[in-house]
This record gives sequence, C-alpha cells and structure tokens, in this order.
Amino acid sequence: MTRISRRSLLGHAGLLAGAGVAGGVLAGCATEGSAPPPQTVPFRGTYQAGIDTAAQDRLAFAAFDVAPGTTRADLVAMLTSWTAAAEAMTLGQPVPGSNDEQQSPPADTGEAIGLAPGNLTVTVGFGPGLFDARFGLAAKRPTELATLPALPGDFLDPTKSAGDICVQACSEDPQVAFHAVRNLARLGRGTVVTRWTQLGFGRTSSTSTAQATARNLMGFKDGTRNLKVEDPAAMTRSVWVAPGDVPGPASWMADGSFLVSRRIRMIIETWDRDVLSDQENVFGRAKASGGPLSGGDEFTPPDFHATLAGGTPAIPLDAHIRLAAPENNGGTAILRRSYSYTDGVDVRTGMLDAGLFFIAFMRSPSQFVRLQTQLGAHDALNEYIQHTSSALFACPPGVAPGNTGDYWGRALLEG
Repeated sequence: MTRISRRSLLGHAGLLAGAGVAGGVLAGCATEGSAPPPQTVPFRGTYQAGIDTAAQDRLAFAAFDVAPGTTRADLVAMLTSWTAAAEAMTLGQPVPGSNDEQQSPPADTGEAIGLAPGNLTVTVGFGPGLFDARFGLAAKRPTELATLPALPGDFLDPTKSAGDICVQACSEDPQVAFHAVRNLARLGRGTVVTRWTQLGFGRTSSTSTAQATARNLMGFKDGTRNLKVEDPAAMTRSVWVAPGDVPGPASWMADGSFLVSRRIRMIIETWDRDVLSDQENVFGRAKASGGPLSGGDEFTPPDFHATLAGGTPAIPLDAHIRLAAPENNGGTAILRRSYSYTDGVDVRTGMLDAGLFFIAFMRSPSQFVRLQTQLGAHDALNEYIQHTSSALFACPPGVAPGNTGDYWGRALLEG
C-alpha cells in the first residue's frame, strides 16, 4: 500500500522541535508500527498532511504577513514552534508548554480540551512576498511562485487576497480547526500579522474514492471528476512538485505542491430564481442524480460529442463540466479541496454573502491559470458568481519522520 493510500484510508499521527518541549509532545505519539490514535492523520511524511488526505468537513484558513523588523532567525523560531504545536494538536494534545501555571497565560487557549482531533490536518504554504529582499530568499523562489495574472471574472478585494504565509486547518470539528489557526496566530504574534481569514463548511468535492460527492450551495454535486488521493500516478502527474521542476536553489520545493485559493461569491438569489433546465445546462449535469446531460449516472464519463434531436449538443458548449474537463484542456487536472462559506449579508444589497472557498493543489500554477482563463471567459456559470479573492502559496514537503529538529520550510530557510 502506498504512503498516499495509507494516509487517505487510515486517516491517522506525529513532530517536535526544540528539546524543551520534545518530551511533552512525544508522550502521546504512536510509536512506529503501532496503531495510530483514533481520529488522527499522520503529521510527518514525505508530503504535508491536508493535501493527500481525504477531505474533512470543516476548514479554518488564514493568511499572514510578516511583521516589519522580523529577521530570518525570527521566522525559523516561529516555524519551529508552529511545527511542534501543530503536531501536538493533530494528536489531540494541547500546545506544548505550561498550561497550569496560575500566574502565566496558558500555552494553549483551551477551547479544544476534551474534543477529538477529528482527523485534524494543518498545512502551511509560503507566498511570493516572502521571497523579496527581506530574508535573503530571492534566489530560492520557484520561478512560478508569483502573483497570479489578472484572470477573466476577477473582482478581487486586495484585503482578502495574497499573503506571505498561509495556514490551512481542516477537521471534522469546526472548533478544532479554529483552535489550530488561533493558536498558531498566537504563537506567531510579533513575527506575523493576520492578513485575512476564511471559515469553511461542507466540503464541496470528494478527494477519496471512499467519499460520496458533496453538493455546493447551488445544490449540485461538485467535483465528481476530481483527482483521488488513492491514484498515486495522477497525484504524481498533477499535484506533487518533482525535483526536476525546481532545480538548484528552489529544490527545497520538491515533494511539495502549489496551493491556489479563490473566494468565489455565488449570487444565490439570482440563481434560485432560475428554472431547473437552465441550471442543469449551466453545469452540464442533472441536478438530482449528478449524471452528465449526455446520459448515465454521476460517474458515467461525459460524452461531449453527444447531441440532441436537431444536432444541439447534449452538454452545452458553455457548460461548466465541458470547459473544466481535462479532455478539453490538454489533460490539465488539479486536486480540488474546496469548502462552502457564508459570511452574513452584504449590507449594500441585502443579499447573502455566500459561496465557494475554492482551494486546489497542483504541480504548477500554470494548471490553474489555463483552466480559469477558459472558464472565466466562456463558462455559463459566470452569470452567477464573482471571484473576490485570490492567493498563491508554495507548500513545502512534509516534516521528516524521526527527525525532531525538522520543521516546516527548514530546507528553504537553512539549506
């Protein structure tokens, strides 16, 4: 069984950084070969957890900017403490440190005490801004790690876009996911400043063959043809950065992945007034079953050559599934890991501010640019959505098993 299938099917485990906290964290870790604790996902490995992990139901996402005056040594110290804290939290343990000293703030904020980890994963990425002149990292920036180009359909809010560092926390329990981001933000105070955050609920795509396909807020099954983590060949081809992709100083990125996030607001009130036949033509699928309009059930491959009486394409030329299909994009595929969101009401219009917080992992950002260029220009869905935020991050490889001195991004900052 491959590393990918072990992580995705077992969903279970354990880092450490700094001798002062090592004993406290390791006390609860599963030893190699032993059964992992329940509701846990392995923290260490070739790849970061939260990518090749069966998608959990809840998300807490945060982007940070590095504070003025921060040094490279400060970044190392923060990422070391973040790594130790994240490993402990994925095991259902508190953040390492004193939590019972009456005259000091507890090391852990406490809201996850007594809660199961819910398969918590914490994934970190680095934005293009981290590679400016501040920390001497410019030569190590992967060529493709740059601000995404302006794309059709962009209506971006700069205060909810970009960032130097991101944290993605996913769990079956929303409080556990929030707890993870909150505590990393607390540990990073003085080194990083929170730029923007997003909570998500109801995963909107299946990333494992064991998962049923979820529905988005428009009521359609979303991500039926998404990559599955049990397919290592597809993951290698489309998700993981290969050593040859990032030669020389950027080689720290090998076995990592690029993360693209997009906040996509749905104009729900307009959508809800549309007739069923038009809704189905927009997506190219039957709403109830999820089957393609060319016939069959949800998992029947779409037949983009099928026609109705009179020669009209069964799947419209501007249908979402046609334009997003690998067959129509030179084989381009990405691993979607998106969530629904709702952020109250737009006070200007009285309409719901809700939609899709799109997250995808890929071997190269050019995969997303190619897809969104086509979708943004031609997709019938554009009448009902707006892309309001955008960010790109380079997620480094996982933390090495058995190496208590390893931490997120060590090869970047110390290599």
